[in-house]
Amino acid sequence: MVKFSKYDFADYLKNEEDVRVYLETAFESGDTGFIAYALGNVAKAHGMGRIAKKAGVNRESLYRSLSRRKNPYFSTISKVMNSLGYSLTFTAAQKKHSKGLKRGLHPIY
Repeated sequence: MVKFSKYDFADYLKNEEDVRVYLETAFESGDTGFIAYALGNVAKAHGMGRIAKKAGVNRESLYRSLSRRKNPYFSTISKVMNSLGYSLTFTAAQKKHSKGLKRGLHPIY
């Protein structure tokens, strides 16, 4: 019988470039479950207990919040990002057609 070991993505986040690309990919996906899961993996790679303490949240609830099945509060995401030494920046999305905008409102580009 073939046995498979459990894959832990946190084991493969070896440097800041790996973490940056991983988090960018998660946020670009727009999938909140994947974003939470990715942040959880990064927090595990840095030490979940240390990140929880630095973020001022309970370690067990942080594990639960950053699972793929949860939709964490934005405040939790923000605290974890700050504890990891990251911040969110925003750029304009690629311009799409302007149908559906209310009269008098224009996209800011």
